[in-house]
Amino acid sequence: MPQIFASIGTNQARETNLKLAMDCLYETFGKLTISPVYQSQAVGFSGEDFFNLVVGFDSGESIETINQYFKQIEKLGGRDHSSPKFSDRTLDIDLLNYGYEVCDLPIRLPREEILHHAFVLQPLNDIAPDWIHPVALKSVKELWSRFSDSSQKLFHIPDPIEMSSYKS
Repeated sequence: MPQIFASIGTNQARETNLKLAMDCLYETFGKLTISPVYQSQAVGFSGEDFFNLVVGFDSGESIETINQYFKQIEKLGGRDHSSPKFSDRTLDIDLLNYGYEVCDLPIRLPREEILHHAFVLQPLNDIAPDWIHPVALKSVKELWSRFSDSSQKLFHIPDPIEMSSYKS
């Protein structure tokens, strides 16, 4: 089964939506590997700060099935997919990878945000430093050590919800 990582972000009703995402992911995929939670500023728009983290799990479900499931969870959290790309988010769950698969359809994997956003790369480094990015051909630890955008500030925050029951 492929090892899968997903990023989770929310800047509205952050604790409620984070708990919803974690409950749904745990119910479907079982025990999760969970990064620390980070607070970061909104990117591309002026809005409330986000809570961000990355979770890992193994699954034999298809890319399309997993991605559709993530969209269902977002909808349960009140996400309006017709809103502008850069806007407040009740819940945003992005499939970052599917093992070492490189593809453009049904979605582009690995997700490009891994290489460009501290709020994805730092939490991924926390849980999977030795995972090799299948396009960059570098470990996450190496990618994070070379990350140079100092304008992307992250602040580790204590778990805003109880995470221990979800962890592997």
